[in-house]
Amino acid sequence: MRYGYARVSTTDQSLELQEETLRKAGCEIIRGEKVSGSSRTGRNELDILLQFLRPGDSLVVTRIDRLARSISDLQDIMRTLEQKNVSLVCTEQPIDTSNAIGKAFLNMLGVFAQFENELRRERQLEGIAKAKAKGVYKGRKQMLDHDRVKALKAQGLGVAEIMRQTGISKTHVYRILNENSEKNHA
Repeated sequence: MRYGYARVSTTDQSLELQEETLRKAGCEIIRGEKVSGSSRTGRNELDILLQFLRPGDSLVVTRIDRLARSISDLQDIMRTLEQKNVSLVCTEQPIDTSNAIGKAFLNMLGVFAQFENELRRERQLEGIAKAKAKGVYKGRKQMLDHDRVKALKAQGLGVAEIMRQTGISKTHVYRILNENSEKNHA
């Protein structure tokens, strides 16, 4: 069965053109919503559709940007579709994951997204290296007050009370206390 999903970003835009295209593409059920696509939050119609889809079904959209606005969001949706053995079809783009070419095209989008993330990370590391060379990079501020945890322990307080007073999780309290004992044994 073919299910259509239509989305526009604002309430003053119309879903009619997308819905008509989806009907012509053979969609028997069409869900539409007027919400921003910047995240999956609040996209209830999409969530309902994703829950409703069964193996062998197709999710049809007019364009990939109607389904997802970021590659990570698209990848999350694609994982859900793959787990359900559901194909994705775009009427205005060469994407149909029921065939090899469509899968390859979608995978290429993922490769470019990963490449973009790696370039961003490289630029970040280069910037950090330059800042360190100038002596201006100090790293992230330490969020846990190690000295305070150790002082509270020295006062005889238990882990639960240290957690309550500092707002630090049990795992981190133990980690701080174990660091202290490891340094003493070295």
